[in-house]
Amino acid sequence: MTRPAAPSPPELRRTLGVGDAVVIGLGSMIGAGIFAALGPAARAAGSGLLLGLAVAAVVAYCNAASSARLAARYPASGGTYVYGRERLGMFWGHLAGWAFIVGKTASCAAMALTVGAYVWPGQAHAVTVAAVVGLTAVNYGGVQKSAWLTRVIVAVVLAVLAAVVVVCLGSGAAAADRAAVGGSVGAGGVLQAAGLLFFAFAGYARIATLGEEVRDPARTIPRAIPLALGITLAVYVCVAVAALSVLGPDGLGRAGAPLADAVRAAGVPGLVPVVRTGAAVAALGSLLALVLGVSRTTLAMARDRHLPGVLAAVHPRFRVPHRAELAVGAVVAVLAATVDVRGAIGFSSFGVLAYYAVANASAWTLDPAPARRAVPALGLLGCLTLAFALPWFSVAVGSGVLAAGMASYGVRRWWAAR
Repeated sequence: MTRPAAPSPPELRRTLGVGDAVVIGLGSMIGAGIFAALGPAARAAGSGLLLGLAVAAVVAYCNAASSARLAARYPASGGTYVYGRERLGMFWGHLAGWAFIVGKTASCAAMALTVGAYVWPGQAHAVTVAAVVGLTAVNYGGVQKSAWLTRVIVAVVLAVLAAVVVVCLGSGAAAADRAAVGGSVGAGGVLQAAGLLFFAFAGYARIATLGEEVRDPARTIPRAIPLALGITLAVYVCVAVAALSVLGPDGLGRAGAPLADAVRAAGVPGLVPVVRTGAAVAALGSLLALVLGVSRTTLAMARDRHLPGVLAAVHPRFRVPHRAELAVGAVVAVLAATVDVRGAIGFSSFGVLAYYAVANASAWTLDPAPARRAVPALGLLGCLTLAFALPWFSVAVGSGVLAAGMASYGVRRWWAAR
């Protein structure tokens, strides 16, 4: 007697169009990173800050192009976890998913703490937990609600950044020569700045992790990713030039809150509370998109039993991976309530660069034509270069976490063989 085939796992609902996809990409990129990353990057590169931004943008473009091609071929939740698994083998998919989940979970906690620090510094941990619980509830209600809220957040953040640019460039304190690249710029500092600034770009392919919820993914994803990246790059260049023009590379490198200090130096201290509010809203937008991406990769890995199978459940009404979202939200809330993980930004960048290195290696296998392989080759080289140009502590911790992921894969294979 023939045994009936096992039922296929329930799929997520396809509701997102190009506009929604671009907004989610913008919400992932134009977040707290631009409010915080300029200072550390300026300390690393000095007057070479804009060069570092350019290098980060080139690597991001290569990663975006590779991710777009792969997402069109494999429109399923999980992003590079799925691409690595299908193109390179299960080990590389597992490693990419591991790097993404661990690194981005740390980023979630960092963004949540940023919200608390800006909204109510004296009660940062309490605000942080409330933010995580609230955004987890939004995600639980369905990805369309998440896209709507992200659209509002992006509009607010863009308005604040536009005000910063106008105020800084229009003030008497602005000087064009402060944004010029000096002669003492070192390659190591530029590369380290690029690695730090890459953190602010890293959400451009977030829509690829939502491939199972996009309408007509073969058309939507390749259009949405480059559009989101191009808009973000234009915004970042304007903001960086504006901040440099009033603070200079040294002043920007010393700034604890770069954009707030920039508007203060421009002679408009009344705008500082607006910038602080914008930073908090931006961190909320980043946190929202991060939880979306991490939960979908968790879903994909749970379906393949790289993570507990209970996390593969899809809610019968809302059609979202509700258990994965609740698990991610719980872990982030515990981390953000008990520790300060803002120093993990470098570690997060290391994990994300490793993730996209696997994406570029996967895209390399799609087409043997040399012209089609040039972009993923440049992206792979760029990811590895920027990852190992980060501060040594970030490289050491990131390497240790990847080694733990490799070990977990080996243990799983050994257990399955038994």
